[in-house]
Amino acid sequence: PRSDCVVAERLCLSDSTCNATYRILENCALAKTRLLPLDHDSRVRCLNAELDLGNSSLLHCKCHRRMKRQEHCLRVFWTVHSSMTDGYFNLETSPYENPANEEHWKTDYNKLAALVSGKNCSQLAGDATNPCLKETHVCNLNKKCVRLRTDYASICTRAAGSEDVCDRRKCLRGLRNFFEKVPEDFTKRILFCPCQDEFCGERRRKTIVPDCSFQSNTKPSCLWLLDFCLEDPFCKSRLADFQQNCQPADTSPDGCSLHNHAACLQAYMGMIGTPMTPNYVSNSSVEVSLWCTCESSGNQKEKCDQILGMFESNKCL
Repeated sequence: PRSDCVVAERLCLSDSTCNATYRILENCALAKTRLLPLDHDSRVRCLNAELDLGNSSLLHCKCHRRMKRQEHCLRVFWTVHSSMTDGYFNLETSPYENPANEEHWKTDYNKLAALVSGKNCSQLAGDATNPCLKETHVCNLNKKCVRLRTDYASICTRAAGSEDVCDRRKCLRGLRNFFEKVPEDFTKRILFCPCQDEFCGERRRKTIVPDCSFQSNTKPSCLWLLDFCLEDPFCKSRLADFQQNCQPADTSPDGCSLHNHAACLQAYMGMIGTPMTPNYVSNSSVEVSLWCTCESSGNQKEKCDQILGMFESNKCL
């Protein structure tokens, strides 16, 4: 059976042969992280080390989105798979196990009704015209949901010192905590609530406090944003998961190569709280984008457009 990478690493390090092979791969991954060019012999040694793992649990291990020591698990995964990711913006495979099941992601409004029944629901009055406001009130009925939502909201709106700016790094961490630790029954409804007017759309767009978590005074290059993401095991892993589960396919009737839109939406949620956090672009549509530009990208414009297009014109998403 497939094990998680923390367990697999521990088993490997207890075996002298596997241990030696793993140390070679650690050096290969370190060189790649630091963008150090590998000569031909070094590249061959890295590839052979990966092949030497054969059918070991380390080569086939995966991580779980809400596991303890998740970051360590992801580092192990990318150590073992570092030589397989030579393509620019082509991460090959997701380190995460078990993509979302379509049935699990269908909104169970009977469950919602049971949740609010017997409580003082006067606060829900008038919410019929603003589903996003209603979902916020439902979140408020859950201790963990309201606590973590309040946490990130206060961090993302708090000015740092005398300057009228927020601490973006802490804001993103707070968002990540919210989407990692709160049950998806709450988070997905807050983020994907259906809107018929701009008042509702504005609340949906501001779910992640975009003034802090999403936009800045100037748009950075999408190429720079990608490089920054690839240096962080967590962001790199979420991007790989997004690429795998939201891979568009023009030849497919639903525009999605894996035909699993639930897994794609879950992967999209996973990007929130990373340096490549996406968001809705306006109050009147469900179009999403990254906060970056492909202007001045020179001879890499095609690659840059591909990064932006994974969000802006992705039929699967």
